[in-house]
Amino acid sequence: MKSGVHASKSLAIGVSLMVFIVTIVLVFYAGSQFNHFHVLWQIAIADLTGTIIIFLFSILFNNSSMYDPYWSVKPIVIATFYFITIPTGEKTIFQILFLLLIGLYALRLTANFYQGWSGLKHEDWRYRNFREKFPGYYWLISFFGIHLFPTIMVYLGCLPMYVIFSQQVAFPLLTFIGIFILFGSVLLAYIADQQLRKFRSNPENNACTMNKGLWKQSRHPNYFGEILTWWGLFFLALGCGLEFWWTGIGALTITLMFLFISIPIMEKRAISKRADFKDYHKSVPMLFPKIF
Repeated sequence: MKSGVHASKSLAIGVSLMVFIVTIVLVFYAGSQFNHFHVLWQIAIADLTGTIIIFLFSILFNNSSMYDPYWSVKPIVIATFYFITIPTGEKTIFQILFLLLIGLYALRLTANFYQGWSGLKHEDWRYRNFREKFPGYYWLISFFGIHLFPTIMVYLGCLPMYVIFSQQVAFPLLTFIGIFILFGSVLLAYIADQQLRKFRSNPENNACTMNKGLWKQSRHPNYFGEILTWWGLFFLALGCGLEFWWTGIGALTITLMFLFISIPIMEKRAISKRADFKDYHKSVPMLFPKIF
C-alpha cells in the first residue's frame, strides 16, 4: 500500500487530499472546543493542532512535503472559520467578495503545487538537504523549520481577517486598494507560474534561466505576487480603521522571510545550477519589476 502510494501520482494526490480533509475537520473541531477563548486564540490553537496532525502524516509517509499545500489551504480555512464564527449579523458583500478572493488564492497556489508534484516519492530539495546535513535531527528540524515556522508566518499574515470579518468598512478607498492588490497579486502569481511551467516543459531549457515575460521584469514575480497578497489583506484591515495597523506584522514578517530566507536560498542554488544566472541576477531586479 505504502509503495503504491509513493509510485502513483494520482493515488498520492488522493491520499494527500484525504489527509487535508481529515485535518480540516479536526481543526474546526479543535477550534470549537475553545469557543470561550478569544477568536484569535481559537484560531491559534486550531492552527497548531492542524500543523501537528500534518507533521504526523509527514512522518508516516516519510515526506515533509506533505505540509507544503497546507500553506495554501490555511488562509481559506481560517477565513471560513471567521466567516462562520464571528457574529456580525448579516454578512456584507465586501466580506463575501473577500472570501471568494481568498478561495481563488488558495485554489491557485494549491493547484500549482499539485501540477508540479510527482507524488509522495518527491520531496522538496531543501528538505532533502536537511536530511543529508542533519540526519539525526531531521524530524526535529522538520517540525520547527518546515512545519511550525510557516504556520506562524501564515497565522500572522491572516491577522487582518479578524478585522475584515468583525468590523465595518470605514475607509472605502483603502478597501478598494486592498481588493485591487489582492486580486492583482493572485493574477500576477498565476501568470508567472504558468510562464515558468511552460518554459520548464521544454527539455532544452533544463540548464537555462527563465528570462521572458514577467521573469524578464523580476527575478521572482511569483514571490512578488505572494508578498502582495499579504499586503492586500493589510490594506483591507486598514480600510476598517487605521487603528488596526498592528495587523501589518504578518505582511512585514512574510516579506522579510522571502527577502532574507527563501529568495537567498533559491538564488544560491540557481547560481550553482545555471551558468547564465549571474548575468540574469545583475540585469533583472529581485522583486519589484523594472517598471517600478
